[in-house]
Amino acid sequence: MPDLDLSLPDGKLYEYLVERPAGVLVIITVALIIRWLVKRFIGRVVRRASGGAVPGVLAKSKAGEMLADLRPGASERRRQRAEAMGDLLGSIATIVIVGIAFVMILDQVGVNIAPLLTGAGILGVALGFGAQTLVKDFLAGIFMIMEDQYGVGDVIDMGEATGTVEAVGLRVTRLRDINGTVWYARNGEVARVGNKSQNWARTVLDVTVTYDADLAQVQRVLADVAHTLYEEPALRGIIIEEPEVWGVERFDKDGAVVRVVLKTAPLEQWTVARTMRERIKASFDEAGIRIPSSVLASAPEAE
Repeated sequence: MPDLDLSLPDGKLYEYLVERPAGVLVIITVALIIRWLVKRFIGRVVRRASGGAVPGVLAKSKAGEMLADLRPGASERRRQRAEAMGDLLGSIATIVIVGIAFVMILDQVGVNIAPLLTGAGILGVALGFGAQTLVKDFLAGIFMIMEDQYGVGDVIDMGEATGTVEAVGLRVTRLRDINGTVWYARNGEVARVGNKSQNWARTVLDVTVTYDADLAQVQRVLADVAHTLYEEPALRGIIIEEPEVWGVERFDKDGAVVRVVLKTAPLEQWTVARTMRERIKASFDEAGIRIPSSVLASAPEAE
């Protein structure tokens, strides 16, 4: 049996033993360097976000002052959110870099990558059509977490459901309403959301008095009650600004409606409202100011 000649021409031997391994090594080295640079950039962004660095247009109110987030554990939650987004971006960057490097290595060692790229493109289109709802939910969840629209412990209004957020995921948000019902909302289907506990909150009370009441006296009594509540040591840090009486809001069939507002810490607006109603009733009784009986009978329960 004749011997098989497995030898390669000198040019091919140099290509297979030197050029191609050297090319693979260069690709791997460049991929590792790029991955390190991307990880470092993401880490820097995460550190800035953990320290509360946000775009100025988002961080300032209309008056131009910086908005302080008064929610309990806000700094820790911000750090966790930033780290979660950093891990997610790092994983995405790693997958993209490794995928590109793998295809380049296959091409370097002589594998025809055209069918592979064509198949990957067809598979990507098929997955895109089949899982577009899932992709939509994940993208919405990513932007929702990045923008800190809401988090665990916040009270939010999603239109169909209002309640306290119990869990936030990239695909689904879980919240529990005041009746104890648990709602699951897909992030991609949330058209709008109202956060009742972000940065600060406000207690808005519309107090109805009979038409024979002295409205100037009513406003003085409301201002005194609100100021007394503001000065109480037990409520220091809960009512965060001097309360304001905005005056007569409207005239109803039952009487005149006077509005008083108090800026509060997040999630404390309902406690402050209940305390204010109690104090207002006692002060009105003492001052001889009457609240229409029809209003008392139909007063809604506080949330």
